[in-house]
Amino acid sequence: MNRLDNTLDEAINFRLLNDFQRDFPLCSAPFAELASRLRVAEGAVLRALEALRREGKIARVGAIFAPKRIGASTLAAMAVPADKLAMVAAAVNRFPEVNHNYEREHCYNLWFVATAGSEGRLQAALGAIEQMTGWPVLKLPLLEEYHIDLGFALDGQNERPSKVRVCSQPFAAPTPLDEFERRLVMALQEGLPLFIRPFSVLASRVGCDENEVLERIRRWCAEGIIKRFGVIVRHHELGYTANAMLVHDIPDASVSAIGERLACESGVNLCYRRPRVPPTWRYNLFCMIHGQARAEVEARIAELRARLQLTDYAHAVLFSLTRFKQCGARYA
Repeated sequence: MNRLDNTLDEAINFRLLNDFQRDFPLCSAPFAELASRLRVAEGAVLRALEALRREGKIARVGAIFAPKRIGASTLAAMAVPADKLAMVAAAVNRFPEVNHNYEREHCYNLWFVATAGSEGRLQAALGAIEQMTGWPVLKLPLLEEYHIDLGFALDGQNERPSKVRVCSQPFAAPTPLDEFERRLVMALQEGLPLFIRPFSVLASRVGCDENEVLERIRRWCAEGIIKRFGVIVRHHELGYTANAMLVHDIPDASVSAIGERLACESGVNLCYRRPRVPPTWRYNLFCMIHGQARAEVEARIAELRARLQLTDYAHAVLFSLTRFKQCGARYA
C-alpha cells in the first residue's frame, strides 16, 4: 500500500470516527449512504469499520439508550482496600448487569454502572455483588439529567451539537416493552452487523420485517428513548486518557440551574444530579470531563469552577485510573 492509499484510509477513518457518532442514516443500506457521503466504495466503509472495531477504537455501531427510559440503571461505588481492589473488580465484572467499571482516585475507589431490565433485577444484582465481594455498595441512581451525550469531537470543535438538547429532565416510569421491542433491544445491544443490509439482518433475528425495525428505531430516536445512534467510539483508545468525574455539593434549590449551566460548557460530556448518601457521600451534582492530558483537565475544572462561581461549594475530582470493564449496557 502506498502513501496515498494510507492517507486516504486515515481520512476515511477520521470521518467515520468524528462525523458519524450521531445522525447515522437509518435506511436499508446505511453503509452505502455513508460511502456516498465519503465518496468511496461501500466495501471500503465496511472494511474500515471492521478494522476500527478490531483495533478497539470503536465499541460498535448502533444505539445508546437513554438512562431510565427502559429498564433500570444506577451508578454505584465501593470503598475497597487497595490490596483487594483487583480481586473485587474481577468479581464485579462477572455480572452481566455491569457495563462500566473503573478505579478512581478517592476513598470510594471502585465505580461501576449497572443496568437491568427492571428495578427488581437491578437491586438483586447489586445485592449479589455485595454478598459475593463482602463490601457494601453505594447506590447513586440518576435523579435528574442535564446532559448525557458521550460524543467526542476529534476535530477540536467542542461546540455542543445543535441537536443535543441541554435542559433539566426529571424521570418518569420506564417505558414498558412488548415482546417485539424486547427482542429488538436484545439485538441492538450487540450493535449493527457490518453487512450491506444490517437492519434486514436485525429483522431476521427479531422475527419481523426490516421496515418494522427501522420504524421502531426512528420512533425511539424521536422520543428520546435512544439517546444517540451511530458510531460508538472508545475514548481511551482515541487518546482521551485523562478522565475526571467532578462532583459538587450544591444546595437542592440551586442544583438544577447550576447543572444546566454546567451542561452547556464545552468538554462536559455528562452532567446530572444523583442523591447524597449521608454521612458517607455528600455530593449531588456530577459531571464528566475528558481530556488528553491531566493538566489540561485540571485547568479546565479550575476555570469552570471560577467562571461559574462554584468555588464556595464543596467539591471533589475523581480521576479514573484503571479501566476494569467497558462495554454496552445490557437491558435484556
